[in-house]
Amino acid sequence: MLSNKVSTNTCDKFARRGGDCKRAFSPNTPRDVRVAAAGYDAAQSGTSNDSLDGFEVGRRQALAALVTVPAILQANAALAVQGLTAGRIPGVSSTADADGFYRYTRPEGKSGGHGVGWSEMPRYTFKVRPGWEETPVSIADLGGTEIDLRFACPEEGSLQVVVAPVLRFADVGYNADVRITDLNKPENIISGFAPELFGRPLDDEDVLEQRVLEKEGVPYYEWQVKPHNLVSATAVGNRVFILNITPRSSRTFAKTGESLRRMQESFYVPADYKKLT
Repeated sequence: MLSNKVSTNTCDKFARRGGDCKRAFSPNTPRDVRVAAAGYDAAQSGTSNDSLDGFEVGRRQALAALVTVPAILQANAALAVQGLTAGRIPGVSSTADADGFYRYTRPEGKSGGHGVGWSEMPRYTFKVRPGWEETPVSIADLGGTEIDLRFACPEEGSLQVVVAPVLRFADVGYNADVRITDLNKPENIISGFAPELFGRPLDDEDVLEQRVLEKEGVPYYEWQVKPHNLVSATAVGNRVFILNITPRSSRTFAKTGESLRRMQESFYVPADYKKLT
């Protein structure tokens, strides 16, 4: 914060006159020096009517600001309730199910700031093991603006949810409701997203398992990719949704692979955007 005082040496340099520090500065004079000198001059004018008038205006502005701040805070709180809040909002259930899993459901108030905010977002959901926590998403991430969510557990690994426009694969309308089987075969979908999901292209032998299934009439593709990535993908509306789980190590996968598979299999995107599981 800039001070409104100028040192004696500075004022001498700027030709103090009658206690004031005034000078017609050159365009090259630093802005902070000019602002500080102007503040010093205003403070020294003391008893002039103009100065008193200015003080009165400043006092009224300060009082108005004190009244305005609570109103702004209340407005921001209202926006949060109405679902316009940007950033991370907790979406994990407060209690675990009978098997010890928690459930993440995309919060209704979460913004779509990572390249996916141009239409209503289905509230996808999946199970998470104890110890998994949501972590920040950056547009500098490997998946760029299409990464909507990240979770991690120091002992077990990490996961990400990629949300990509269907227009990446097909020329469809704004209100399209596309299924993943309409877009391409499983092997082509996983190959197309490999650089974002795994940081490299895939060879045929990299896909260890692949299957097609349905959940409430909506088709899903699932894969296991070398070394132990577990991936689930579907399409609803005009977006493709992909869950990618990366175990920390082969030893981790040997120990927790069954639980990580349950997380993979629990991934669900409601075709009815208002529906929750």
